[in-house]
Amino acid sequence: MEIEVSGVDRNLIIIGGGPGGYVAAIRAAQLGFSVTIIEKDKIGGTCLNRGCIPTKALYKNAEILNALQNVNEFGIELPEYSFDMAKIRSRKDDIVQKMRTGTEQLLAGNKIQIIKGEARFLDSNTLEVVSAEGEATVIRAHRIIIATGSTPSVMPEPGMNSTKVITSDEALDLDHVPKRMVIYGGGVVGVEFACIFASFGTEVTIIKYRPRLIRSLDEDLSKRLAFFFRKKKIQVDIGVKIKEVIEVDDGLKIITETDKGIREYSCDLLLNAAGRTPNIAELNLEAAGVVHDTRGIKVNDNYETSTPGIYAIGDVIGGQLLAHVASEEGKVCVEKMNGNNASVNYDAVPSCVFSFPEIATVGMTEEQAKEKNPDYLVGKSIFAANGKAITSGETDGFIKVIADRSTHRILGVHIIGPHASDLIPEGILAIQQGLTIEQIGETIHAHPTLAEAFWEAVMDAKREAIHILPHK
Repeated sequence: MEIEVSGVDRNLIIIGGGPGGYVAAIRAAQLGFSVTIIEKDKIGGTCLNRGCIPTKALYKNAEILNALQNVNEFGIELPEYSFDMAKIRSRKDDIVQKMRTGTEQLLAGNKIQIIKGEARFLDSNTLEVVSAEGEATVIRAHRIIIATGSTPSVMPEPGMNSTKVITSDEALDLDHVPKRMVIYGGGVVGVEFACIFASFGTEVTIIKYRPRLIRSLDEDLSKRLAFFFRKKKIQVDIGVKIKEVIEVDDGLKIITETDKGIREYSCDLLLNAAGRTPNIAELNLEAAGVVHDTRGIKVNDNYETSTPGIYAIGDVIGGQLLAHVASEEGKVCVEKMNGNNASVNYDAVPSCVFSFPEIATVGMTEEQAKEKNPDYLVGKSIFAANGKAITSGETDGFIKVIADRSTHRILGVHIIGPHASDLIPEGILAIQQGLTIEQIGETIHAHPTLAEAFWEAVMDAKREAIHILPHK
């Protein structure tokens, strides 16, 4: 069976219905394009179905369990409580289903056609789509966007194909709480799952080769996170590489190489969180002449590949593997197709880590400032001095602000502490709009709120904070 889309200039096919693809589709429809999405699995992609949303559903359960452990501080006596992992999983699945249904309704409301199946290029403007039942459909368009995302990296070490070695996909569907879990990788995925399962009662060990947790973080935040992990008895071992994984009666034996020789770990499950790989292997990009390598598809400033008319956005082009980056690239890509002047400001991209406590950052780290702009200012404020944080019993952490000494423009904002992901937008706006210390300082922040800590950190950069003792 062959379906041919009429060959008008504004027709568009998008391969992938994740946060890059579906956002690009809706914006393109608003601009007048006739849009088709090809999705082999479920609308919403990794983010909605196997990433951001289900992970945050489990995170909320973990957050509540953490709060229950400290309710006596609030004068509440709760001697016994329990939790049901099956119900936790069911709640997570219900949230995902609800959000996926909402996204599908948005696509239908914008008259976007959805074809279910796996796409592969036959030439530069022709795709074959094979359904789950094996039916093949051919579809053509003048413009095609590749938005197929990424998948967990496959590790080559012996034994890593064991059924007891899981990725984040399988971790989200566990119907029990493992007694012992080793997590391979100390990036965002590894850190978030470590916090979730430690809160559920799992004995968690992170093993990683590189010397810092989440190496993209400002060093102060990475060190503080390691401190909080020690308090929560999450073990972090660095300089460790897996050599072999062996199944044993009670789980797994992990043989690793370290600077001090061979070291063994025992666990029920090993979570492989050692990175993600662009999901392009089955696209037959060679047939379309699209240049790519192991890091992803090569694109220009318009997100156009080496083949005119074929574009790529999101995880498949490398860069920052974040859902909101893919969405923004999708919007900008179709805006540019439409002749509009648009761009992504990669200097103002926020990153959030749902650990305990939360982390949120945007802009330059202090290490980057030293390298790119050595004449800079640093301001800090601690949540332990913030009225709202104290009354909430959430005083761990701080806000760090980096500013240019000569212009006083905000260059970076780094938060580790309560509701960091909800506090970071003011920092994003400051960097996006080139705001200065003075402009933030002249803005009244409501009291009592956590946002006051941001004001204090900004003003501390020029030593004019009110609730911080004078620097010696």
